[in-house]
Amino acid sequence: MNIQETYSSLGLSDFEYDRILELMGRAPNYLELSLFSVMWSEHCGYKNSRPLLGRFPNEGPRVLQGPGENAGVVEVGDGWALAFKMESHNHPSAVEPYEGAATGVGGIIRDILAMGARPVALLNALRFGPLTDERNRYLFREVVRGIGGYGNAVGVPTVGGEVEFAPAYSGNPLVNAMCVGLVRSGDLVRARAVGEGNLVILFGARTGRDGIHGATFASDELSEDSEAKRPNVQVGDPFAEKMLIESSLRLLEEGLLVSLQDLGAAGITSSASEMAAKGGVGIEIDAALVPLREEGMEPWEIVISESQERMLAVVEPEKAEEVLKVAERYELDAAVVGRVAGHGDLRILNNGEVVGTVPALHLADAPVYKREVIAPAYLGEVRKLDLEELPQPEDCNSALLAMLAHPNLCSRRSVYEQYDHQVGTDTVVLPGADAAVMRIKGTSLGFAITTDCRGRHCYLDPKGGGAAAVAEAYRNLSCVGAEPVAVTDCLNMGSPEKPDTYYQFASCIEGMAEACESLGTPVVSGNVSLYNETEYGAIYPTPAVGMVGVFKDVSRRATPGIKREGDEVLIAGNFQPVLGGAEYLELIHGRVAGAPPVPDLAVEKAVSDAVRRAISAGLVDTAHDLSGGGLAVALAEMAMYGGIGAEVQVLPGGRQDVTLFGEVGGCVLLAVPGEKLGELEEHLEGVPYSRIGRTGGERLSIAGLIDARIDELRAAYERDLFERYAPEGGQIG
Repeated sequence: MNIQETYSSLGLSDFEYDRILELMGRAPNYLELSLFSVMWSEHCGYKNSRPLLGRFPNEGPRVLQGPGENAGVVEVGDGWALAFKMESHNHPSAVEPYEGAATGVGGIIRDILAMGARPVALLNALRFGPLTDERNRYLFREVVRGIGGYGNAVGVPTVGGEVEFAPAYSGNPLVNAMCVGLVRSGDLVRARAVGEGNLVILFGARTGRDGIHGATFASDELSEDSEAKRPNVQVGDPFAEKMLIESSLRLLEEGLLVSLQDLGAAGITSSASEMAAKGGVGIEIDAALVPLREEGMEPWEIVISESQERMLAVVEPEKAEEVLKVAERYELDAAVVGRVAGHGDLRILNNGEVVGTVPALHLADAPVYKREVIAPAYLGEVRKLDLEELPQPEDCNSALLAMLAHPNLCSRRSVYEQYDHQVGTDTVVLPGADAAVMRIKGTSLGFAITTDCRGRHCYLDPKGGGAAAVAEAYRNLSCVGAEPVAVTDCLNMGSPEKPDTYYQFASCIEGMAEACESLGTPVVSGNVSLYNETEYGAIYPTPAVGMVGVFKDVSRRATPGIKREGDEVLIAGNFQPVLGGAEYLELIHGRVAGAPPVPDLAVEKAVSDAVRRAISAGLVDTAHDLSGGGLAVALAEMAMYGGIGAEVQVLPGGRQDVTLFGEVGGCVLLAVPGEKLGELEEHLEGVPYSRIGRTGGERLSIAGLIDARIDELRAAYERDLFERYAPEGGQIG
């Protein structure tokens, strides 16, 4: 294999190889080339996304740590802080769904741990192709099993998330994992190597060949050859991860570590080079000292292996023995594998002999590409929608039941019941609400978390869809009563080398940034996943938003279920629904078309803030946002969750299917006792709202168009996602 074939096989371009020659002043050997390959991959180097990510606001009154560390951190109060981040494990999950999803969970937990925080909550954002396809059923089943299998065993509750299905994700599922950790504000840890002569200790699981060049694999499009890359997918051990969590927190509590970094993509290479670059020092790693589980591994394999459940720590020499003893106490392998040096290089040794050396700053500074931006040709055509061509439903009851039964709108109970969402006993609002709610033991404080995004909206209107994802997350947190404070994200896109895809990418970011600025929710961490394509094309642009909100008093919260008979039902916001991009349009008419609602960010903020104030004042305990499926689906969910029906009238005029199933941003449904209505209206001053009905009975009745028993709604809504498309007599997959 000639040199061009060598670096090309490692994912490096001609330009990048020439740049390496320029930086090094010589030709790199294979080990050094491998270091550049993983660190300059899109997954680690963000070379196509860095020019765009600077658009995000990163600062806010509660922000303690923004982008640049393992996770963002925000202040809650009383000395408590939350560390949180979202990351993707899409490509690994496409070829090995169980382990791909499981190690995605393990990796995001270690990001939080590296900040000195105890992981306390997990969420996910999942996308698959239609379940009518056998391969998609297999991917769906195994990804959910992998998330549950790892999260349940490691003892961190999975408290929320989302899952949607669309043909654009066939063969290229999205598996985005989010973790939140709790830490005292004064105990934050940064991954920065300092102190020449300090020792580098690797502890956790032993190192094997799993995950070698996984970062490079994650930066390629999926193809028929991807199945052969199963060895690039890591294998997880949640019980080792549990020991890693407890040992790391103990080492930090006892003041034995100078700094701490997890080993994820690119393994030792990424962790050591990033720590060195941030600290302005060098790090020497002797590959022969790394505990191995396989014989005959070459130094280059050892330093780029992505074996799971490992952490890298910088330790003062006099404390090294105690660190090794603590690791042994937790049945973890640990070894001094290197030292901090003053030369500024990541230097790899083998039995004391230098086998490769690269300046750490060069590895941490991947080339940046500014790509051509051209609006996709499809936009002009798909945004056309003539309602006159669409027949109105003959039976609105049947239309509602069909929508409630569809995988994009039906209950996710069969998914989240596979997850332990109550371990730790801090989950106070369980999965199924607009957001998960957690308490902080020993205080009145709490926090809420949600993940949101609708790829179809972003496909039809990338900028508006990006803004809508942020706005929906803000609305969901407000509906449970939490003050939204900051965002993490996972930007899932196709190939940035295609001008129309880069347009989607740039436009989604612009929409998200405008929404974050308007709503006061800075982006403090995140991840980019590009090249999500197969031979059938790219996924929908899917910028998943994870948002965190805080409570001063977590007992003042709301949930979607109707609580009492005789409550007044109100809709807060400008209720002007449209069918463009709506679930109804695709599910009933088979069309992805039209102009989705454009977020009015000022109204979004005013409505959500007013609702949140009313919840905090103890006036409202029932709130639910209008999103997928429109008014009829939202009302049905409120009735089913609470077991109490409602009779609702809506404003006359327009098409009945638009009123019932059209979608709109910035609207929230409320149910409130009549005696509190006057006080509630004071809180809603300046916000558009309408009284539309009253709760009671065992039926949902909407303007004479829909009249269904709650048990009918439940029969459609609660159908098991894992059984409805199963082959005769068996489980799906």
